[in-house]
Amino acid sequence: MDFDRVESPVTVKAYLMCAFAAFAGMLFGYDSGYIASVLAMSEFKKAYGNPTTGTYTTSQKSLIVAILSCGTFFGALISGSLADRFGRRTTIIGGCVVFIGGVVVQVAHISITALVVGRLCAGVGVGFVSAVNILYMSEVAPRHVRGAIVSSYQFAITIGIMLASCVGYATQDRTDTGAFRIPIAIQFLWALVLIIGLLLLPESPRYFVKIGRLDKAMKALARVRGQPIESEYVLHELAEIQANFQYEQQLGEVSWLGCFSGSVFTGGTNARKVFIGVALQMFQQFTGINFIFYFNTTFFQQVGIRGPFLISMITTVVNVASTPVSFYTIERFGRRPLLIYGAIAMAVCEMVVACVGTALPNSEVANYCLITFVCLYVFFFASTWGPAAWVVIGEIFQLPIRSKGVALSTASNWFWNCIIAVVIPYMVDGSEGNEGLGVKVFFIWSGLCAACAIFAYLVVPESKGLTLEQVDRMMEEVSARRSGKWRARENWARDLGGIGGAHESIHMDPKKSSTSTASASEVMR
Repeated sequence: MDFDRVESPVTVKAYLMCAFAAFAGMLFGYDSGYIASVLAMSEFKKAYGNPTTGTYTTSQKSLIVAILSCGTFFGALISGSLADRFGRRTTIIGGCVVFIGGVVVQVAHISITALVVGRLCAGVGVGFVSAVNILYMSEVAPRHVRGAIVSSYQFAITIGIMLASCVGYATQDRTDTGAFRIPIAIQFLWALVLIIGLLLLPESPRYFVKIGRLDKAMKALARVRGQPIESEYVLHELAEIQANFQYEQQLGEVSWLGCFSGSVFTGGTNARKVFIGVALQMFQQFTGINFIFYFNTTFFQQVGIRGPFLISMITTVVNVASTPVSFYTIERFGRRPLLIYGAIAMAVCEMVVACVGTALPNSEVANYCLITFVCLYVFFFASTWGPAAWVVIGEIFQLPIRSKGVALSTASNWFWNCIIAVVIPYMVDGSEGNEGLGVKVFFIWSGLCAACAIFAYLVVPESKGLTLEQVDRMMEEVSARRSGKWRARENWARDLGGIGGAHESIHMDPKKSSTSTASASEVMR
C-alpha cells in the first residue's frame, strides 16, 4: 500500500496559502509585545499613573498586563463551539472584528478602566484567533511540512513582538500621548490584513466533511492542495478523511464532557489527548518566556541595565531570527526531541543567569551575563517550545473533538499566561515594603524548565510525518516513548469501503453529499 497517496501533492501557491494563515500570530505577538515598552514610558506613567508620584502601582501593572490573557482564555474556550458551528475561517474573521473593537476602546479614552476594558475585549478576539487558527492550519497543511507550516504561526508571533518593541523604541521619547497611542493603534493594521487575506482563502476541507458537505470539501481540498478538482489524489485524500470521520462518528457524538472520557495515561482516549494538550500549553508558559516579553523593559530598568528599550528590542530580534530554525528541525528531528532538549537548554541558561546575578549583584559582569544568557534562552525557546507546543496540539486530536480539544489546550495557555502576568510583578518587584526576588526569579524558571523536559519525555508522542488520522491510531497503539518508531499499516478509505466510486458519487449528486453521515462505504458508492 502506497500511503503517500492518502494526501495530494502540493504546489508552491498552496504552500503560500497555508502559510498566510500564520499571519494571525501577528495579532497575538504585537498585542503581547507592545505592553512591555509602553509600561516603561514616562508619558504612559504620567497619563495612567498617580498624578503625584508619576507612576502606577504593582497591582495596576499586574492588572493591565494580565487582563489580555484573561480575555483570551474565555475567547479560546468559546471558539471551539463557534468553529464547529460557523466554520474555522469565519470564526477567525469574527475574532479579528472583536479585536478591532478592543483597540478602539484603548485608543479612544485615556484611563486605567478604558485600557483594561479594551485589552479584555481585544483578548477575547485574540482567543478566537489563536485557538481556531491552529485548528485551521493543522487541517489544511500538508502532513510532510505541517510542523513547519504551523511553526510559522509562532514565527508570526515573534515578528509581532519584535515590531511592537521597535515601535515602542521609536516613540519612547515623544512628549505627548502619541508615545503610547501610536503603538496601540498600529494593531488595526494587522487585523485588517488578516481579515482581507482570510476572505481569499478556502474553508477547512475537514470542517466541510464534519458537516457533511463533501462537494464543498472537495473544492476546498483542491484549492489548498493546488490540484484540479477531478484529481485522483484529491479523491484519495478526501476519501481517507471522510472514511476516518465516519468511523469516529460510529463511536458517538462527542460533547464537551466527552472530551474527558477514558484514561488519562494510556491509549488514544479523549482524556489523554486533552491532558497532553492542556498540560503542554501550561508547561510552555512555565518556561517563563512571557516574563521576558511582558516585563523585560521594566525588569532591565530595575536591575540597572543601561538602554533597557534597546536591550528589550534585541531580545525580540533574537526571537524572530531563531524561530525559522524550527522550520527545518521540527520535520528533521521531530517534535519530542525539540521539546525535551529545548527545555534542558533553557533550564541551563536560566540557572546561569540566576547564579551569576545572585553571586554578583549590581555588577557589570552580572548584567552582561544576564543579557547574553537571556538571549540564548530566547533562542532555545523560539526554536523548540515556542513552535513545537502549537504544532503538537494541532495534531493530536481526532476530528470529532479537534475544535474542542484545541480550544481547551489554547485556553490553558492563556489561563497560565494570565496567572503568570498577575503573580510575577509581585514576585519580582515585591509589594507593601517587601523586597522582591529580582534576578532570583530565574531559579524558579530553571526548575520549571527541567519539569518541562521530564513531561515531554514521559507524555508527548511523536507525530512527525503522519496524517492527522494516522496520529489518532498511533496514540491508540503505542506509548509516547515508543511513538517515534510507529509506522502506518492501514488505509481508512480502503478498509471501510473503498474509494472506487468516490469520484462518481460526489460529481453526479453533490447535494446528496451534503447529508451524508451514514458510512464511508455509502459515500463512496
